[in-house]
Amino acid sequence: MHAEERDWIERFLGHLRHERRVSGHTAAAYAGDLAALADFCAARGVVGWTALDGAAVRAFAAGSHAAGLAPRSVQRRLSAVRTFFGYLLREGHAASNPAHEVRAPKQRKALPKTLDVDQMQRLLAFRADDRLSARDKAIMELFYSSGLRLAELVGLDLTELDLADRTVRVLGKGGKTRIVPLGRFAAEALARWLEERGALAPPGERALFLGRGGRRLTPRAVQLRVAGWARRQGLGVHVHPHLFRHSFATHLLESSRDLRAVQELLGHADIGTTQVYTHLDFQHLATVYDGAHPRARRRGGGAAGGA
Repeated sequence: MHAEERDWIERFLGHLRHERRVSGHTAAAYAGDLAALADFCAARGVVGWTALDGAAVRAFAAGSHAAGLAPRSVQRRLSAVRTFFGYLLREGHAASNPAHEVRAPKQRKALPKTLDVDQMQRLLAFRADDRLSARDKAIMELFYSSGLRLAELVGLDLTELDLADRTVRVLGKGGKTRIVPLGRFAAEALARWLEERGALAPPGERALFLGRGGRRLTPRAVQLRVAGWARRQGLGVHVHPHLFRHSFATHLLESSRDLRAVQELLGHADIGTTQVYTHLDFQHLATVYDGAHPRARRRGGGAAGGA
């Protein structure tokens, strides 16, 4: 890139500092991103900013990502190029913005953290020997048994629990109701809590889970109690209510491989939301395919008959 073109970068950076009054950190980030663009142009033989087109900017973004830049950083780099060319357009030094239609690679959605089965068993292995520990055990067993969201759990009323049928009716997102089953341990823990609940509940109180003062338990109180029990049980990791939901979904999928059923239990409107939990090993899927698909290769079978 010729000195004249690098001079445009300096003018732009001056514009950022003096007219837009950006921070020194932001100006330095722009300078680094545009220096990388200038080096890219020099390596590709692109002479002058007006010679840079959309294909070249796309190659610049792809090369940045291939060199190890995270999608978020590539997005920032493209934003710098778009802003720079917006300045060149304003100054009459460019006729178009070549970065206008270029998009960064998508950020990979991080897999939710979970507890493994042994960690979950360790967390739940405490004695419910007083009123609050009985309540807390019922809360955590219900979280893990049924995959409830925190808001769904604290919103439960007494009438929505059916211990005889071992189900709970849940009001989920968008006002949608679903009925989810209760595991044996959850049902037993809930029955134990109901024995204690009456001593806290004022007349007419509908909430299933109550605080010391007899009012509906708050989300923050649940978060604090769950984290406290994790410390007491020596887990060594931060445990929050949604971790139970992630663990519920992951452990159920590992055992059942039934994505649709897990979608229903979680109350997801879109199965794509549930698919984040499908970190299933390919070998298992290949085995299922070979054993079930009509046109799968039959192990140990002879060749098909001739035409």
